Amino acid sequence: MAQQPGGRGDYRRIADRIADDIRAGRLAPGRRLPPQRQFARRHGIAASTAGRAYGELVRRGLVVGEVGRGTFVRAAPGTPSGRALTERATDAPVNLELNYPSAPGQEELLAPALAPLLRPDVLAEALRPAAADGTAAAREAAAALLAVPGWRPHPGQLLFTGNARQAVAAALASLVRPGGRVGVEELTYPVVKEIAERLGIALVPLATDEEGPVPDGVRAAHRSAPLSALYLQPTLHNPTSTTTTAVRREQLAAVVTDLGLPVVEDRIWSFLRPEPAFAAHAPELTHVVDGLSKRVAPGLAVGLLVVPPGRTGAVAAAVRSGGWSAGRFALEAAVRWCAEGTVERLAEAKRQGAARRQALVARRLAGFRVRSDPRSLFAWWELPAPWRADTFTAAAAAHGIAVTPGTAFAVAPRRTPDAVRLGLASAAEPELERALRTLAALAAAGPDAGTG
Repeated sequence: MAQQPGGRGDYRRIADRIADDIRAGRLAPGRRLPPQRQFARRHGIAASTAGRAYGELVRRGLVVGEVGRGTFVRAAPGTPSGRALTERATDAPVNLELNYPSAPGQEELLAPALAPLLRPDVLAEALRPAAADGTAAAREAAAALLAVPGWRPHPGQLLFTGNARQAVAAALASLVRPGGRVGVEELTYPVVKEIAERLGIALVPLATDEEGPVPDGVRAAHRSAPLSALYLQPTLHNPTSTTTTAVRREQLAAVVTDLGLPVVEDRIWSFLRPEPAFAAHAPELTHVVDGLSKRVAPGLAVGLLVVPPGRTGAVAAAVRSGGWSAGRFALEAAVRWCAEGTVERLAEAKRQGAARRQALVARRLAGFRVRSDPRSLFAWWELPAPWRADTFTAAAAAHGIAVTPGTAFAVAPRRTPDAVRLGLASAAEPELERALRTLAALAAAGPDAGTG
């Protein structure tokens, strides 16, 4: 990249020089620009000036910025390969990293139950602080909501947090001391990696196969140095969509029972595929995490936590110490939506939406290696050689499409396959189809196509 002027400078002149590098090919399509603060330090300018220069490049359509990923050079439409892919590109940025499902007419379904909460006397009660165990009505409603064939939690086992992430954090904080080891699938939910880092917990990758975590792998990890707990996603594992088989669940339950290992079972996507919970096989050891943001709406971020008998006090203390309690108003709204059947109607609509979106994936990515489930709202795409996950992510960003590279999910990064996760829930179906078509063309063209 050409040297930028020192001092504060005019952000437009800085943008002009970067633009010259892009047009001259010194910054290739898909190239990631330095983080803004690093760029500012390197060139002796204010961070705000760097931010305005990057913003100007976005405005000119020369780069695309993705929250949490960085700023990438867009494909240059003047090159032959750029023209070919631009013809297939989406009209507007499409974010396949975010994954918040919604259903048609969702707001109209949700609004009526809120009307009673606006009465002054009811509102006064709904605005009071809520304890970790919520209210009796909330516990009853949550127990009924989470029930699946073969498993139904007792209302007395229910605790509530502000969202499902906080439920995971509270469960782990109550089970594992700093420095402790937690076994997880080789690919795991990225937020769990962040939670573990904050809590000072080491994550240990467990061997997995097409049926789920391998029982002997759990024993081997525990023998090498004792594990304090396991964090598992037995139903629609994120990112691979794998659902652990019934036989494998029984085998794993036998292992954790033998070792006395607590389990945190994340069931946040289980409403798409209602099946018996792992907790049914090891109820004395399993802490079940679920939530309402996926089932209902992103803004209703209530976390649900089912704890084994005798652990309510310890986990509630972790909820309080983390400041993770749920809001009373959200609990009151959720109780009404559950009672009226609104939550289940939304869940069914989202199950139907998942089937339609998976059909788009099957059609547009036919011929590629894609792991998913017809009931899932994400897909794990093992990229064709010579693509690497990070370069494909950058190239996709250059075409206005955000995907999540496999490294975000890997517990041991050196063992990460060259794959990306596609979140199918947030984009409208026509946008999703156009994005899949663009990604398929990009994957087929190869990583060198943008430099033609």
